[in-house]
Amino acid sequence: MNAPLLDAAAEPASRHAHGAAQGADTSLGLTAVETEPGWRAAAQRCAAVAAQFADSVDREARFPSEAFEALKRECLLSVMVPTEFGGAGLSLADVGAICETLAQGCASTAMVYAMHQIQVACIEAHGSDAVWHRQLLVQLVKQQWLLASATSEETIGGNMRTSACSVELDGARFRIEKLAPTISYGAHADGILVTARRTAESAAADQVLIVALRSDTQLEKRGGWDSMGMRGTCSEGFRLVATGLAEQILPTPFAEIADQTMLPVSHTLWASVWTGVATDAVNRAKAFFRAQARAKPGVVPPAGLRLAEAVGLLQMMQARLAVALEAARTAHHARHGGSQADAPLAAMLGFASDMNTLKTSISTTGLQVVHEVLMICGMAGYKNGTPYSVGRHLRDLHSAPLMINNDRIAQNTASLLLAQRPAAPGRA
Repeated sequence: MNAPLLDAAAEPASRHAHGAAQGADTSLGLTAVETEPGWRAAAQRCAAVAAQFADSVDREARFPSEAFEALKRECLLSVMVPTEFGGAGLSLADVGAICETLAQGCASTAMVYAMHQIQVACIEAHGSDAVWHRQLLVQLVKQQWLLASATSEETIGGNMRTSACSVELDGARFRIEKLAPTISYGAHADGILVTARRTAESAAADQVLIVALRSDTQLEKRGGWDSMGMRGTCSEGFRLVATGLAEQILPTPFAEIADQTMLPVSHTLWASVWTGVATDAVNRAKAFFRAQARAKPGVVPPAGLRLAEAVGLLQMMQARLAVALEAARTAHHARHGGSQADAPLAAMLGFASDMNTLKTSISTTGLQVVHEVLMICGMAGYKNGTPYSVGRHLRDLHSAPLMINNDRIAQNTASLLLAQRPAAPGRA
């Protein structure tokens, strides 16, 4: 990947094969278009490939290459790109449905896919008015590029709102060097979105987001990825050195990108992944329950109560996710229907706390669901290699409360709740 591929004279790619536009909607600044349901069938085909290799990916802690070859063939990496750039223009809800489907085959595949779409959302929402980033979206559709991110840093840990490294500008070009403890699937990405201080003199929180192209980026491996779960995300540590054109820096300050797009989209798509993992676990419990019932006709197996509990918890996850998607749509319309200053402070604080509790509630409830499934399936679920095995599901979901630590999010939510005031009696 190099600069000539992003020639401003390049023509937009033809419309995505699965996306004949029929109507419009919007979500979190993303152009959304009602499409034929071909992407659903494509997602199911890719999920089948992911499921076939999921145990191998988990066992070997390797990138799910077979699943991503299928995703590229189906042109699913560009579904969030608007139709004007050749993408399918799917809504956040549609992309969440794809994540949920993929997660029922392989959680690592779904999480990598979700993290890629988060980067696409940031570029589309905050860079699509700039020529360089518009052409990046065109090439992403044509080439089915995979995008990663580098927001953590060795000296500041997982606090993505501050950076130690800074952009070095030399005329029309930039250079960035960053010590990142994790860059998920960085060695397999075609581009990496990197956070850094705006200049060497800038405050740690005065950050920008840079699109670093793989051909102009050096990655020196500094740490491995022998993890409990999500082993296929290959979240290794790297020393990253990237160069390129100053135009590759997104024009919007990173603080705005994070608040308006990155965090809401992250929490929504991650929640979709975790809901998909829990769904597959419950499906295995249902299969186990039916097998028990067939073995003793006329007798309700003793696991029935736990299965009912697991199904109820899963339905709560699905309902909570649906509420979050509706809240995201409402927040988007409030933001784009008038000026940001016109949006009531209470609504802004409420949306932020809703996104936080979405993440913490889904991440913890998913673990509860799989624990119930393990108790239902017993040793058949505890052992690997059975139709009812859920060890991988349990290990993968243990990452959920750690991805932006739930304790940190809860503390932030508490501060938001303190700032909110209840509505006066008789007022909405």
